[in-house]
This record gives sequence, C-alpha cells and structure tokens, in this order.
Amino acid sequence: MPAGPEIPEWADPRDLDPAIRAALRGLDPRNSVQVAGHLVVAGSLVDEDPETALAHARAARDRASRLAVVREAVGVAAYHAGDFAEAAREIRAYRRMSGDHGYRAVLADCERALGRPEVALRLVADALAEGVDAEETVELRLVEAGARQDLGEHAAARLTLEAALGGRREPDGLDPADEGQLRLAAAYADLLRAQGEDERADRWFDEVAAVAPELVGEELGVEFAEQGDDEDQPVDLTGDDVAVDPAVDAAVEDELVVDAGAEDDARGVPEAGELAEAASADDADADADVAPVAADVPTPVVGDLSVSFSSFADDVEAEVAELLGEDTEEDGPASAH
Repeated sequence: MPAGPEIPEWADPRDLDPAIRAALRGLDPRNSVQVAGHLVVAGSLVDEDPETALAHARAARDRASRLAVVREAVGVAAYHAGDFAEAAREIRAYRRMSGDHGYRAVLADCERALGRPEVALRLVADALAEGVDAEETVELRLVEAGARQDLGEHAAARLTLEAALGGRREPDGLDPADEGQLRLAAAYADLLRAQGEDERADRWFDEVAAVAPELVGEELGVEFAEQGDDEDQPVDLTGDDVAVDPAVDAAVEDELVVDAGAEDDARGVPEAGELAEAASADDADADADVAPVAADVPTPVVGDLSVSFSSFADDVEAEVAELLGEDTEEDGPASAH
C-alpha cells in the first residue's frame, strides 16, 4: 500500500473520540496506530489545510477502507478540499456502512458544486420531508437558495431565504444568539448583492456585522452568481480549480459520462428511483476504489459498540458483494456495444 504522508510527532491517537478509538480496535495494533495518527492529523488540519488533511485521510483509507469512520474522514476532508466527487462517494459509503443518515446538506451541496442543481434540490426536498433539526434546516435552505440561483430562479432563491428568515425582508431584529439566523442573513445579503440590490445588501451586511462581524465575508458554503452570468456554468464553491486524485480519476470520469448521458436524455429533475440507483452505484464505486487490507474489519455503527463485529462483518460483506455483483451485471451489456 502507499506509504502516505509522514505522521507528525504531535499527532496523539488519544486525541481521537472514544467511539473512533473503539472502531479501530479490530485492526492490527501497529496498523491501528498508523490509522489513528492519520485521522488525528486529518481532523486537526481540515479547516486550515484541507489538502494535507485529505492526504492523511486517504492514507488512513488505504489501511482501513472498511471502517465507516475512516470513510467519513475522507468525505469530510474531500469536501473541505473542494474534491466534491470524492466527497459525495465517501460520505455515501459512510452513510451506508454506519447507518447514519446525516450529511444530507453536504451531499446536496456536492451535487450543486458538480453542476447538478436539480439533483441538489431533490436531495434537499427529500431531507426536509424526512424532518430535520433547526441547524440542518439552515444548511439545507442555504444549498437550496444557491441551487435555485444556479438555475436562474432568482425570485425563488430570494423567497427561499426570506422564508427561512421568518418572512422578513429587512434586517431589523436579528437575534445575535441565533447563529443559524445570522448565517441566513449574511447569505441573503450576498444574494441581494448578486441580484444588483447593493443598497439593501449593505443594510443587511451592516446589521450582521453589528452582532456577528466574523460572519461578514465568511465562506458560508454557498455562493451566488450575479444575474447575467452564464447559467449553464457550474458554480465553484471554492474559487479554485479542483484537482481530482489520480486514484479516483477513472471513477470520476465514469460518473461524468453517465451524468452527461442522463442530461442528454432528459433535462428535468431525476426521479427518486434514479437517485437511489446513482447512490448505490456511488457506494459500490467507493468500496471498489480501495483494495481492502488483510488487517481490515468492518466497523459497527458508531455509538452502538455492543454490535457484534462478526455478525456486522457478514452483513457488510454480503451487501458489498451484492452491490459489486449488480455493477458487473450492469456493465456487461454496456461493454458489448
């Protein structure tokens, strides 16, 4: 396996969450120490140096590809580093392996960043229909507003944020203790500026700055293109070109080919069944990207450490085999053309 980046001396495995340390106990002791070190570095640097964090998360995946917590670390680091295709695959793999239904706003944001705002809107609608807490609702509404702006639905984007702000169109009465409301207000100011309403945007920015100056100019995870921009261009959430890791480049190209074909067939919103099939394919690709190592064992659902490793291993192995088998059957006829 690749050696991966060197683990710095300050990386202490004891800094990991107890649930993550418990998930690593099924590994060979020396391998466990290496994986833990890479996870500590990934978690510590994900905000200030996401590229390095992603390199360490990938190194952990090379050693423990069947651990859900490792796939989660890769997905989160890839998202912060701007590798949205890898982020979506790894987070879907984590959700399937762990049973955790979180990261819905992140997945929707990845779809938007990959130039698929219609899919992002479908994921947002599905998540909201299932019921989410106030914090996740804020994140979902931010993604929804950005996706609608990408589609040229400028009025709908504005109404989305106004509704999330309680119907207010002016910034009076913002609650300084409500971080979600302040994030929505800052995004609304950005949207107003993108739509050419600089005077109103300044009033919103001034109100936010008065109670939470750190939010003004912060990367909120959503960026609004100005009206008149080419609406067919995907919105770059990072502002930088995103380099795809060679190890997953082939899988990314396959995804883009499939997506392009789907857009040629129909420009409408994908059906729920199509999204489910795409998610299943992404999960299978995520497992196929990294060859499992001998010391690997599947992890139980984090937070439920009483789950038997052996029974969980059987379930996961069966599911992975089934997914890979389905992919083989689907690929067979295609290759014959």
